[in-house]
Amino acid sequence: MPAKKKKYDSRFPPARIKKIMQTDEEVGKVAAVVPVIISRALEMFVETLLKESRKITISRNARTLTPTHLKASILGNDQFAFLKDVVSSIPDIQQSGDEESDVPNCGPSASGVHRRTNSKKK
Repeated sequence: MPAKKKKYDSRFPPARIKKIMQTDEEVGKVAAVVPVIISRALEMFVETLLKESRKITISRNARTLTPTHLKASILGNDQFAFLKDVVSSIPDIQQSGDEESDVPNCGPSASGVHRRTNSKKK
């Protein structure tokens, strides 16, 4: 008796990937396995990028992963060279040892993290 197929438990929904693929007029029919493979490849890519960014975050003694850490990992790894144009507008990491200085001024809504300010609440 043949083994029962196990459905791939993806973090990125293949149905959504297929929908995005089909927004391109040049893409015709898509085999059922293609979005699943792309989902897995995307998962592996994000994992690699986040591991590299984590190393930079830890080396800076920071507690929060910021866009500047992502930029540093992209610029420091040839594997991510295709993303250099995407991160060109993100400020570089400050060279001082102060943890707060390497956090870009994106505002609390951009990162979901609230920072302390010197102004007093009224």
